[in-house]
Amino acid sequence: MMSSLGQVAPDVLHDLAVRNGVCVRPVLSRMTDTTTGEQSVVPIPCGSTQERQCPPCAERARKLRMQQCREGWHRDDEVPTVEGEAAEHSDDLGDAAAVEDEDQVEDEPSEEPTRRVRSTRRRQDAPDLPRVPMDNRTVGSTFTAPNGRTYRPSMFLTLTLPSYGKVGPDGTPRDPELYDYHRAAMDALHFPKLVDRFWQNLRRCAGYKVQYFATVEAQHRLAPHLHAAVRGVIPRQVVKDVAAATYHQLWWPQCSEPVYVGDELPRWDELAGAFTDPHTGAPLPNWAQALDAIGDDPAAMPAHVVKLGTQLDYQGIIADAEDKVGKAIGYLTKYLAKSIADTYGDDDTITPRQAMHLDRLHREVRWLPCSPSCSNWLRFGVQPLGAEPGMRPGWCPSKAHDRHHLGLGGRRVLVSRQWTGRTLTDHRADRAEVVRQTLAAAGVDMHDTDRYAATAQLEDGSPRFIWSPVDRANDDDLPTWHGVLTRGIAERIRWRTEYEQAKQQAHAPPDNTCSTTNNDDTADSAA
Repeated sequence: MMSSLGQVAPDVLHDLAVRNGVCVRPVLSRMTDTTTGEQSVVPIPCGSTQERQCPPCAERARKLRMQQCREGWHRDDEVPTVEGEAAEHSDDLGDAAAVEDEDQVEDEPSEEPTRRVRSTRRRQDAPDLPRVPMDNRTVGSTFTAPNGRTYRPSMFLTLTLPSYGKVGPDGTPRDPELYDYHRAAMDALHFPKLVDRFWQNLRRCAGYKVQYFATVEAQHRLAPHLHAAVRGVIPRQVVKDVAAATYHQLWWPQCSEPVYVGDELPRWDELAGAFTDPHTGAPLPNWAQALDAIGDDPAAMPAHVVKLGTQLDYQGIIADAEDKVGKAIGYLTKYLAKSIADTYGDDDTITPRQAMHLDRLHREVRWLPCSPSCSNWLRFGVQPLGAEPGMRPGWCPSKAHDRHHLGLGGRRVLVSRQWTGRTLTDHRADRAEVVRQTLAAAGVDMHDTDRYAATAQLEDGSPRFIWSPVDRANDDDLPTWHGVLTRGIAERIRWRTEYEQAKQQAHAPPDNTCSTTNNDDTADSAA
C-alpha cells in the first residue's frame, strides 16, 4: 500500500484520506519517552469540527455528538453528582428560580473587574411567566396508557428568531433596502444569551431541571435557529408561552449609529494610555464610564433587545420509537460540521442574490461590537474594555465577525451539565471500547489509544512522555505531509479490515465447522 500511494498526486491523496477517515491536516509533535530516551515525531489529528477544514475530523466529532445526544435523551435515572460539586455547578445557565418576583436580571459580562448587575422590571411587551414548585429531578414524568403500558416521552424543539423582512424561496430578501440587516446581525451576535434565558424560563415554568442537547444552525435566510432534544415532556402551550415571554436586554452603549467613520478614527495616546478623539484629542470614555452613564440616566434604554420569533416546532418522542429517535438525532446534527455561510453551498452553487445577501450580512456583523473588549467600540466613541494600542475597528479577532460564522462565534452544540454527566472524552472511550471488545472476541489486539498519553507517569510521579512542538526550521527528520497521509491511510485500511473481519467472525454460525475454520483464518491474518 505504501509503495502504491507513493506516486499519488496531492489532490488524489487528499481525497483518499477523506474517504478513509484520515485527518488531512495533522499537527506534528515531538514525543520523548523519558524511560527509553527514544524520540519520535507523532502526527496528531487536528480535531476540527468544521468540514471545510478537515472532513474526517469533523465527521468523527459529529458522530460523537450523536452518541452523546442518544445516551442522555431518554434516560430514566438521575445523573450522579460528585459531592461538593452540585452547589457550585448545579446549573450551567444560572438559577432562574432565584430571580426576584417579576424582575429579569441583566448581567453585564463577567470580564469586567467589578461585576455589574442591572435589574429592571419585566418589559411591558413580554407576557408574565408563571411560577410552579420545583422538583429536584432531571428525568421526565411517566404516563400510563389505558392498556397499562408506561411511557416516558421527551421532546424535540425548534426555536427561531423573528422576521427582518420578507424573503423569497432562495432565502434572500425580496427587498434588500427594507430588510433589517442591523437587527439581524445583532440578534445573531447575542443569540446564545437569548437561548440561555429560554432554558432558565423553561425550567422555572416546567417545575424540574430540564436537561437538553441543542445545536445551533442557520435557516435559509442565514438567521440562526435552535434544534433541541429535551428530556421529559412539557405541555405545548407552556413551551409556547415561555418562548413568547423570553427576551434578553443588552445594557450596552448605543451601537446603531457610528460616531467615527472612514479614516477619521480615534488615535492611541501613549502618554494618556487611552484612545482619543482625532479632532479634539480628548480621551474617549472607557467601558466603566460608559456603563456609569447608562446607570445614571433614568431614561436610558437598552442598546438592543433580542426575542424569539413566533415560529416554534414541538414534537413528542418516546424512546421505543427507534426510527423516529434516530431520524431526529440525525436531523439535529445534520449540519453540525457546516459553517453558517455553507447554507448556500460553495461558489459553484450560490446565486448572485444569495452572495449579495451573505456579503451584506457579513458586512454588518464585521463592524458591530461582539463583546465589551471588541475593537469595534472605537467606531461608537467608546474605549473597549482593556483597550490597548493597535486596536482597529473591523479587525476584532473574534471569529463571530468572520464570513463563515456570521455572528455565531461561540459553540454550536449546547449541552446541559446533567444530560449524561460525562465528558466527550468519556464518550470517545466508550466508542473505542466497543471496537476493542469486537477485536478481542476475534483474537485481535487493538492498539492502545492511550499509549502516549500525557497523563502517563513514572513511579516518582513525573510524566513519562514529554511533548514539545517541532522545529520546522532545524528538524531534519520531519515527515512530509505526503508521507504522513500515506502512512495514515495504510494504517486506517488495515484497522478497518481487521474490524470488519472481527465483526463477521462474531456473527458467524457457531455450529458450522467450515465457517468456524474460515473465521479462525481471518482472525489470524488480521492479527
